Amino acid sequence: MATVLDGKKLAASVRAEVRVEVVALAASGIVPGLSVVLVGDDPASATYVKNKTAACREVGIRVDDHCLGAETTTEELLRKVDALNHDDAVDGILVQLPLPAGIDSAAVLEALDPAKDVDGFHAVNVGLLHQGTPRFVPCTPAGVMRLIASAGTPLSGAEAVVLGRSNIVGKPVAALLTQASATVTLCHSRTRDLPAVIGRADIVVAAIGRAAFVRGSWIKPGATVIDVGINRDPAGKICGDVEFAAAAERAAAITPVPGGVGPMTIAMLLQNTALAARLRRVRPPSGG
Repeated sequence: MATVLDGKKLAASVRAEVRVEVVALAASGIVPGLSVVLVGDDPASATYVKNKTAACREVGIRVDDHCLGAETTTEELLRKVDALNHDDAVDGILVQLPLPAGIDSAAVLEALDPAKDVDGFHAVNVGLLHQGTPRFVPCTPAGVMRLIASAGTPLSGAEAVVLGRSNIVGKPVAALLTQASATVTLCHSRTRDLPAVIGRADIVVAAIGRAAFVRGSWIKPGATVIDVGINRDPAGKICGDVEFAAAAERAAAITPVPGGVGPMTIAMLLQNTALAARLRRVRPPSGG
């Protein structure tokens, strides 16, 4: 039976690390500041923003919420982003996704100052990540890597399968695993014989957004399974992309849904915000 990886407990540990960092920054007169921009009235997005705001305040990060109506245009949102880019009190900017239909999300994300892009979605930060010199690792992929590390799973030489090729999760996770010397297969809707591909994997990261899509019988005995999916089953219960009970019978370690990757995503956002404040405001000593 698999060890269930407790994302809530690990996230609490990360938040404690960030709190120490924030105290150290405060001692030098720096209070990290995060601005969160929410457009529209999507209930899930509002809940996410509420949770992020509470987590920031818990660790001493100053947070400002900017709530804009669903009628907001791309141009209006770009002006808001530009103002935050030029506000020296703001170290990190998070534009909550998804944005309402009609707003050019790509243009908005590219308008962010890369030094304040704590989600790690700007092309500059994506490029740095894929070069192997990341500044801000996207929050969910960063959380995935911490969970794998907490399981004690060796990465060098391991065979890893990432299911889902999104820019937010799948591609950056694949890059991070590759940089850790795993052999990575990035799967998607057109991958042939998916059960056989997953069945070879020492590490499975499922981020496809389909409830219980990955069957427990596909999992290699002893594998580590990280389930990024957040779905609802036919009964309305929250579940992941992996058939949890059956997979847990075969895996060595597995994340639950909820309580696995989700709490880690917010914790890594806090870490990125503290890092942004340090990179922007703490100058290295000049050489003699």
